[in-house]
This record gives sequence, C-alpha cells and structure tokens, in this order.
Amino acid sequence: MSPLSITGFSAITAAELVDVSGLYAEPLPSAHAHARTAFVAREHLGRKGTSSYDRATGLAVVCCQDAVRAAGLQLDATTGRRTGVALGTSLGSFKSTSDYTLETLVQERPYLVNPLLFPNTVMNGAAGQVGIRLGLRGINATIAGGTLGFLNALRYAANAIRRGYADAMLAGAVEEFTPHRAWASHLTGATRAVPSGEAAAVFTLTVADPPPWTGPRRLATVLAVATGFGPGGSDAGDLALAGCVRRVLHGAKLDPVAVAAVHTGEAEAGERQEYGPVVAALGGDVPRMLPKRRFGECDAASGAVALAAVLAAPPDGLDAARRGPEGGDVHLFTARGPDGAVGAALIEVYR
Repeated sequence: MSPLSITGFSAITAAELVDVSGLYAEPLPSAHAHARTAFVAREHLGRKGTSSYDRATGLAVVCCQDAVRAAGLQLDATTGRRTGVALGTSLGSFKSTSDYTLETLVQERPYLVNPLLFPNTVMNGAAGQVGIRLGLRGINATIAGGTLGFLNALRYAANAIRRGYADAMLAGAVEEFTPHRAWASHLTGATRAVPSGEAAAVFTLTVADPPPWTGPRRLATVLAVATGFGPGGSDAGDLALAGCVRRVLHGAKLDPVAVAAVHTGEAEAGERQEYGPVVAALGGDVPRMLPKRRFGECDAASGAVALAAVLAAPPDGLDAARRGPEGGDVHLFTARGPDGAVGAALIEVYR
C-alpha cells in the first residue's frame, strides 16, 4: 500500500461522563454517558437545510465541515469533483429508522408520514448530506462495519485515492447517542465495562505528496491498513488479527520495534482479545492505549476518536528509538468485532 497523507482533521467527542437523563423522553439504561448534550447542528451550520437533520447527520456534517477548514482544503467546482467521502458507522441512525417505522404504524390512514424523515432512515443519509452541504461530487460511501467501521472507511478511502477515483477523501466515522443505541449496547453487553458514548471524527486524506489545494500541512501518514476475518472462535480471530498486524508491518516495510504505541478496542487493562494477538505479532509488549476508557463505547467511531486524540495531543515522550520512515511516532490501531472481523492500521504521526 502506498502511503497517504492526512492534512487535517476534526473531532466531536465527549471525554467526560455527563447526565443524559433529560436528553430524551424515552427511558435509558443509565443516567450517564459520554454524550455531547449541548450539541445542536444549526448553531454550527445555520437553520437553512438543517431542519430535517437527525443527530448522526448533524454530527457528521459539522465534523466534515470543520475538517475541511482545519486542513485548508480549497473546494470549488473542479476540486469538489475530485473529493469524496467515506463514512464508517454501525447501521446509521437506529433512532431515525425506528421512529420512521413507528410513524407508519401509528399515523391514521393513508399513513400520513412526513417524507422529510425518510432520508435519515438509510445508512448513507449522513454522508449524502455531507456531499450536498460541502459540494463534494466525488465518491460518496457509507461503510457499515460495526467495530471496524473506521478502519473500513480508511481502507476504502485509501483505495479510492490509490486507484485514481479521487484526489482527496474525507474519511471518518460517526455514532450518535440515542436511547435506541444505548439500549442496543446495554443488552448486548457492550457497555458492561464502559458507558455508552457518541462521537464523530473525520480526516482529510490525500496522496503522499499532496497537491496545494489539499492544504499546507501534513499531520500524519497512513502507512498501511489491513482487514481480515477469523470465524469459528477465539483462536481463529487471534490468528486473523495477528496476521493483519504482520501485513501492515510488511506493507509499510517496518520492523516491529518501530511501533511506539497500540490503540485497541478493549475496555479494561486485563483484557487481551486484541492486545494478545498484537503482542504475538510484534514479538513483545508495546505501550497500549484504551480510548474507550476515555470516550466510552463509540462503536464504529472508536478508532477514529483514538486517532484524533493522538493528532490533538502534544508530544508524549514515546521511546525516541521507535520511529517511522520519516522520524514520526508510529501508532498501531486495531479493531475486532464479535463476528470475527478484524483489522489494523499503521499511522505515522509528526510532532
């Protein structure tokens, strides 16, 4: 995989636990979550065109708009045609789909449902609104990858650029906090160790030698991304994830000792469903970060907020001997889903 540059980013996160009991009329499994209770899309975008946005769409559009500004991306009729979007998610807005379905059942015949609500029920609604709002006429994709949502979106965007379908991509992920998603996480056991959360994080991605219109800075380089599948139990998943780590190392032509830190999807320090295969692939321990402990269970957006936190942080004193091809800190991001899906990404961050 040829390296690609990250020229800007934006993230909307909630690092602190807050009281969400008054956020919705519906009951919640917990009164506290990592949610942006004060977030209102029209305060960032104005009223025009935002009246039908659901929470996920608002988060995605605001985050993408801020990422474009942060990168200094110069969008016009020409560059907009060569700029696309790849947005990771679990299944879009569960609340919008559920609310619309309920309307079709409770409204009087002939089922007078507000048609403006329908676009939010499809998973690509948020990415579509991003394209409309920002004038992006390139590739527009939504990847419903669950836990691997961000890594899948990153890989998709990288493939689009490498194959010449786009010169720049907005790649990221979004998950909203709603009663529907909170209960889904609670009932499946995903939030036993950490509370539910919401987040959006988006990165402007372009070729290794960026054209001037994609922004003046290069914050990081995506060295390699790999995904895999290990069905049939933990052993197969362990082998598949370790294989992904080895593949990204091989693709980046890096020795395992160059990896300065790994960011996994576990919630507790004692968990090793991701860290164990990583250690096996690297041949030894490496400092581990647990982003879910800070931002809650953000599902598809967990990897995206982990990368955003790294890019936003000051130099952290990582081992100076662990350096990438251009002298930056090399971070490994991993993900593992309950269905056997696994993935890994190597990203070199410049300070």
